Amino acid sequence: MTPLAESPPLNADRSETQQASDNSGPAAVSVVDLNTASVAELNGLKGGGMIGRAIAQRRPYASVDQLLSKRVLSRSTYERIKNQVTVR
Repeated sequence: MTPLAESPPLNADRSETQQASDNSGPAAVSVVDLNTASVAELNGLKGGGMIGRAIAQRRPYASVDQLLSKRVLSRSTYERIKNQVTVR
């Protein structure tokens, strides 16, 4: 049996860069509420561009998919941001 001190670390084959960028936990993506987020927060959604003002002007929302039914966003933009937003 090999002593633990001689065993390689569990992630020895992964570079430090890969380990640092592995943010797959719950804090990796912050979710914002469509009804309470500021225009700046909405504009900061990854893949959304400058969509904050359009979203804020058509409040309130009962569900995230109302971004499509109210014709606030195109389907492609909606697909990019849908996992970053919620309605509470």
